[in-house]
Amino acid sequence: MADLSNAPLNWQASATTTNPQISTSLPAEVVSCLKHARFLHLATCSDLFPHVSLMNYTYLPSTPFSPHPTIIMTTNPSSKKTMNLVRNPRVSLLVHDWVSHRPPTRAHDPTREGSPPPQATQSSLASLLLNMNTSALSSISATIDGQARLVESGSEEEKWCKDRHLENNTFGDQAREEQGVFGATQNAAASEGDGGTSCYIEGEEVRVVLVRVKEGRIADWKGGVKDWKIVTEVEGDDRGRHAMVNGIT
Repeated sequence: MADLSNAPLNWQASATTTNPQISTSLPAEVVSCLKHARFLHLATCSDLFPHVSLMNYTYLPSTPFSPHPTIIMTTNPSSKKTMNLVRNPRVSLLVHDWVSHRPPTRAHDPTREGSPPPQATQSSLASLLLNMNTSALSSISATIDGQARLVESGSEEEKWCKDRHLENNTFGDQAREEQGVFGATQNAAASEGDGGTSCYIEGEEVRVVLVRVKEGRIADWKGGVKDWKIVTEVEGDDRGRHAMVNGIT
């Protein structure tokens, strides 16, 4: 098990393309992140002011409407992120496979009600699980850059996407406890009986946002960086040659 306090960090200069990987399929570690993460972070921008939103999402390797890897999200039509997407469809997504709770630090801070609570470190089993969470499971973050598309309201594609998104984001009691994150009142969420998912997926006014997964960056916990891009088998580069797949023509 890795010792994060003495990790062999290897920070890389990454202002430009770093360790590029070109392939006809999504990197396996990115697929794993997208399949197992609970949320992703959606960054939008308008008039040079960035905005970040915590989002439920659904990842699909393809849909009946597109053969490409796709991320489905839903949004309130009058939200800040929706207004930004209308003005500027360029987005950046961040998803990671490490636990989001801040682990205990060396210096005790009595003012911080962190997670896990103090009692979680009092048993050997809890300590083992905590160490696993902060080392074995803490691996990478994946940034996905692309353009978002608001699906046409009332379309067959919108209905299909909402159905898949609802299937992938119904968590019962857990979602009901988290409903405040998405702006639903407790009474409204409870009345739905589904953890409040209907309030942000099924409503007629809710808009579906799609992002085609094409390129991005993987950063690991040691500071390593790898850029990746998906190309089709017949897609050529700017000079008319066939694109290389992982460096092999």
